[in-house]
Amino acid sequence: MLRREIPAGVSAGRVIVISHNKIAPAPAAGETALIPLQPWQSWDETMQPLCYWQDEPVALAVADAPDNSWIDGRQWMAELSHRWFSLLSTALQVGAWLQNHRFCGRCGARATRLAAEFAMHCHACGHRNYPRISPCIITLVTCGEAMLLGRSPRFRPGQYSTLAGFIEPGESAEEAVHREVFEEVGVHIDNLRYHHSQAWPFPHSLMLGYFAEATTRRIRIDEHEISDAAWFSPRQLPGLPQPYSIARELIEVHLAKWRS
Repeated sequence: MLRREIPAGVSAGRVIVISHNKIAPAPAAGETALIPLQPWQSWDETMQPLCYWQDEPVALAVADAPDNSWIDGRQWMAELSHRWFSLLSTALQVGAWLQNHRFCGRCGARATRLAAEFAMHCHACGHRNYPRISPCIITLVTCGEAMLLGRSPRFRPGQYSTLAGFIEPGESAEEAVHREVFEEVGVHIDNLRYHHSQAWPFPHSLMLGYFAEATTRRIRIDEHEISDAAWFSPRQLPGLPQPYSIARELIEVHLAKWRS
């Protein structure tokens, strides 16, 4: 269980050591398995208090460069149980924010991390910067039992996933669903149904998950963000996204409906 607030005066507990989307491993107490939490006797002023996790205070330490033994954030999420997701997501997003906002985006002066909240403050011009959260839509388009899945050039070989994209300025989430689906695969949709959201720390997204029904089936891929797209039957599936992702949950919800 994760709780966000850490009262003033708390200065010891566990530490997550992070750098450029990689997290240092530590052996679990009495076990050979690795966990991303380091034992730490006393936090110093460079560490960012992060949260309470399982009633234990956790801070974040950001290193300049990762060691060769450090593990990528996606790999941690794939190998650890789902109960770790919220902690890792928080650490990865706050870590990226701390590394990317050491200087003021308005005047260029060095910013100072505030102790009372997640904020970087510029004493030169007064600008205050908070962790960025970018809203995105992610959508499983269906036609009966068939699912429309796309393939990004960045995916591992054979993997397909749901369609997704950032919400643009002045746009509602529902408008973004229609636009992204049409831009990426040329398909018109209807009957949007919101499912749930998921924090996605690569690097700082909030994924808003939807189901939608296709009103046209002909696919026309954009060939920029999508290298391939196709309709898939529950009986003949490609490689699917990792189980911890909202994309995989949308797919599994649809599959469960037709299997039952």
